[in-house]
Amino acid sequence: MKKTIYLIRHCQANGQESDAALTELGWEQANKLADCLADVPVDRIISSPFLRAVQSLTPYAENNDRIIQMDNRLSERILSSVSYADWMEKLEATFLDMDLKFIGGESSREAMNRIAEVIEEVQKSEDSNVIMVTHGNIMSLLLNYYDKNFGFKEWENLKNPDIFLLEVAKSGCHIKRFLNK
Repeated sequence: MKKTIYLIRHCQANGQESDAALTELGWEQANKLADCLADVPVDRIISSPFLRAVQSLTPYAENNDRIIQMDNRLSERILSSVSYADWMEKLEATFLDMDLKFIGGESSREAMNRIAEVIEEVQKSEDSNVIMVTHGNIMSLLLNYYDKNFGFKEWENLKNPDIFLLEVAKSGCHIKRFLNK
């Protein structure tokens, strides 16, 4: 059975912390996102527990009387517990070496496998149409899982919000950008 997954990067937020809320613009984006998805059939909404991710789909969920289910596996990847001045170069290096791991962080492969587990569970479920709300780095790693050409440069081009449509079947996965605002 084919599964349709709307993979969403959260709207603009006030920071990177797990409790960082949406900005005023982020709330406007969340309302536009609700309008954009209004005609999309949805069986289930799964979100990172980070506040900005949940808030990004709150208008949609409220308008459609839907519950947002939290899943820690959709949380953003931690590059390191150490603050590096050259973090962007370190992040790029993790796209080139999927097993590279910095102090207190998660390798790209570990993060990729974590989010891919969620997709595998959706494939086994009765749900046909699912919205997943997550974060830029972990989203890029999932897209790379299905398309090895999706790497660091593509991560740099992601927007807040951004949506990719994943059509997953036993025969493979088809990916296309649904929204890039």
